[in-house]
Amino acid sequence: MTAIGLIGAGVMGGAIARRLLAAGFSLRVHDRNPPKLAALAALGALPAATPAEAARGCPFVILSLNDAAGIRAVTFGVGGIAAAAGPETLVIDMSSIDPVATRALAAGFAAACGGRWLDAPLSGGAPGALAGRLTVMAGGTSADFESARAVMDHLAARFTLMGGTGAGQAAKLVNQLLCGAGFAALAEAIALAEAAGVDAARLPEALAGGRADSAILREFGAKFAARDETPTGRLDNMVKDLAGAAALAAEAGLALPLLEAALATHRARVAEGLGAADTAALMRAFPRNEGSPP
Repeated sequence: MTAIGLIGAGVMGGAIARRLLAAGFSLRVHDRNPPKLAALAALGALPAATPAEAARGCPFVILSLNDAAGIRAVTFGVGGIAAAAGPETLVIDMSSIDPVATRALAAGFAAACGGRWLDAPLSGGAPGALAGRLTVMAGGTSADFESARAVMDHLAARFTLMGGTGAGQAAKLVNQLLCGAGFAALAEAIALAEAAGVDAARLPEALAGGRADSAILREFGAKFAARDETPTGRLDNMVKDLAGAAALAAEAGLALPLLEAALATHRARVAEGLGAADTAALMRAFPRNEGSPP
């Protein structure tokens, strides 16, 4: 069995781990939260005390973390991946961070140990990972991209090389612009439907096949209408990504008012203390009217 190191066993990393264990990979997992490690150990994963221990002897090391600072720490800090890696090591970073930080991390990793780096942020969330149906946008060399297929064929329905290092992260920011604007628009559409006395939960069915149809409407329409905040994605993570997209736009000299509006909408909920809440918490701005359908 191919050995894989995994750093980060949160909602997304945990789903990736479960999928890879079900596919028969030998998995070594490091996370700062012992209960998360225990849950995966019960499924056959090997807990690792440090990132270096998780990476040692593994041709692939997957990262699923929240930000560039965390990635830098697990890669170059004491007991970091670089201490146990070499030219045979391919880091597959499935986190969402900015392209500039990604290029710096990849260059630093190559200089430190000769290891290789593929940025591979994803779309599809934990449900997509568990089903092996993720959409993954990659940045790196074509050789590393092809090597990563040994893992990605079990996680992703669509795995696309977008360009050199950092290109995957740039494509993810584009993805998040579309998603963030879509979530904000969906919340307003649900609120408008309810105000008009429409059963908003039926909108995905009613609009199916029309120009307003979308994956966001199909997956989240009824969820938003029900104010169902079962975790699928954190609001503060969306703010991080939308802010990254805004910074990328500013560097390019682009004015993107829809991006700014989506960022403001998400930031408003985070400012209310809802950063860890699910995307459906956007509906808290629109209390259900007494006359609205349940």
